[in-house]
Amino acid sequence: MDQDSANRIEEITLDEATVLARSDDIEKEREVALRDLVEDNFFKPVRATGKGHEGPWRVHLEVVEGMLAWHLKDAAGTEAGTIGLGMARMRRAIRDYFAICDSYYKALRRASAQEIETIDMARRGIHNRGTRHLLDALEGKVETDFETARRLFTLICVLHIKA
Repeated sequence: MDQDSANRIEEITLDEATVLARSDDIEKEREVALRDLVEDNFFKPVRATGKGHEGPWRVHLEVVEGMLAWHLKDAAGTEAGTIGLGMARMRRAIRDYFAICDSYYKALRRASAQEIETIDMARRGIHNRGTRHLLDALEGKVETDFETARRLFTLICVLHIKA
């Protein structure tokens, strides 16, 4: 198996029990992020590969006592460990992202094209900031690229929806 096909997420699931409700707009974002992530990503968990596990990876994300748990399975379906990330540094970005998304979806229904574009630029900026926080948190744990981290940040946000 070549490196490109091994260093990727083949399947990703979210712990649906932690999510109480999603709007149609958020559900669409989740679907797009999941589809785009599986289609094109770079993901290499450092500890798992150091212990001889090889991808492609199956990842299950869940929030456990305020921590983000990344449960990994390797190409053979063997448990390859769990990566735990503290969410403190990402909470503000997640909260800000929810707020700007809410404004964006409301603007789509009533605002001018210029207003929508302005809000969308702010939304992308907040999303990028959250992505950089995620990349910092993954340092030394997972090698990944910015686009993969962007899609993962979207999915992390979905996990934090509490109705």
